[in-house]
Amino acid sequence: MSDFNEFDQATRTELEAAAFRRLLSHLDDNKDVQNIDLMILADFCRNCLSKWMVSAAEERGKSLDYEAAREYVYGMPYSEWKEHYQGKATPEQLAALEARQAKKKAKG
Repeated sequence: MSDFNEFDQATRTELEAAAFRRLLSHLDDNKDVQNIDLMILADFCRNCLSKWMVSAAEERGKSLDYEAAREYVYGMPYSEWKEHYQGKATPEQLAALEARQAKKKAKG
């Protein structure tokens, strides 16, 4: 069995890309998981993935529209996803997100 670092760069990139596509598929299959829940638990959400894609494109001298990146991540225009799947954040969710952000800020 190989260690990940033993693979050549192209193979590592292919594996990382496949894992990313699998993550997007998993998120698509679990639309009931709200972005705020992801932020509370993991400090990232679907919008973060979109921003990271835009940033990665810029690092490579490419231009990627944020809305186009969101459509790729969400599998549909963000406005459509929001209309069909995004619930209103509960007071408990907002409090948990605020607590997480405060804890993160305190760490520096």
